[in-house]
Amino acid sequence: MQDAFALFRVLGVAAGLSLAPLPLHADTCPDPGQWRQPGGERLESVALLAELAERDVVLLGEQHDRMDHHRWQLHTLAGLHALRPDMAIGLEMLPREAQPALDAWVAGELDEAAFLAASDWYDAWGFDPELYLPILHFARLNRVPLKALNVTPELRERLVEAGWQAVPEAERFGITPPAEAPPDYRERLAEAHAQHADSGDGASVERFIAAQLVWDRAMAAGLAEAADEAELVVGLVGQGHLRFGHGVPHQLDDLGLGEHATLLPWPAADAACEPPPAGVAQAVFGMAELDGPQAAPPQLGILLAAAERGVAVEDVVAGSVAEQAGLAQGDLILRAAGEVLTRPTDLIRLVRRQPPGTLLPLEIRRDDERREVLARFPPREQAGH
Repeated sequence: MQDAFALFRVLGVAAGLSLAPLPLHADTCPDPGQWRQPGGERLESVALLAELAERDVVLLGEQHDRMDHHRWQLHTLAGLHALRPDMAIGLEMLPREAQPALDAWVAGELDEAAFLAASDWYDAWGFDPELYLPILHFARLNRVPLKALNVTPELRERLVEAGWQAVPEAERFGITPPAEAPPDYRERLAEAHAQHADSGDGASVERFIAAQLVWDRAMAAGLAEAADEAELVVGLVGQGHLRFGHGVPHQLDDLGLGEHATLLPWPAADAACEPPPAGVAQAVFGMAELDGPQAAPPQLGILLAAAERGVAVEDVVAGSVAEQAGLAQGDLILRAAGEVLTRPTDLIRLVRRQPPGTLLPLEIRRDDERREVLARFPPREQAGH
């Protein structure tokens, strides 16, 4: 069904809501490494972190594909952990079903590859795990519990299409129906929906808003549950779910957990800064511009599925490396660079490590015939995001 559920999914991977900052006055951008109250004064980091450590929940926003955002999150986590070591970290990235994998990871029972497979990372989230692994290792090193906050797209769709009462409480992990969206949030969501081609009619907009509210409520409920067990919970969440106290903060208020704060990374004064408007967050942190663009990980451009032998190609993106290599729907990829493939994560791992401008030999089976194709990855300057 081509509706709002498909708008933020690429090759079966859900993407977090991300909206552009709003312009204000040019003299209130934070300096690099500086905390600032949006629309207000500069904040001293020692005093700010001490105040935040007394909250029940601290929300750290992100753009999911920005490595510098995740570095900032890690440093902020370390500062908060030094003040309040009895903490937990909540992750938007994984649904509740991944909780056993997170527990095993923190306990030291899984290596990276086994964790990514056990958590179904690539299907559940899809963004390069290298962005998040430093944070995951921080949690493991300090035995900080990691909490899966999300639910699967399938459950979100059930709740929107069938209604909350039609889904038994146990099957929705005890998550209660969301509070109604504030008018400003509804307007922002409708604008985001309208930015996509073939966005549909008014009913499609309402389904999209309802799906976002399920997403927000699930994360808020997960944070509230974690707050019952830890003195401080730090949530890593896409910034579109946090801005202006909408989304997750609004749902936390409805759940009676009012002691929370939102922090956002923000382009610094020497970067392409549009000053943070008042009320967008409790504090923003000035991010210096990186040297050069942040390269996106290599991608074949295919939707994969597990198979008895190898991995199956379910779809091929037009114009992708896979299409140029001649891969087609229904192909079975048996080997990559001579390595036998037993699950989709095997191929994804090899592709992620492929240098720009190189060839990746693939052995495939098509119509009971084995053949070799060469996937040619473009040079760095030609690689798309």
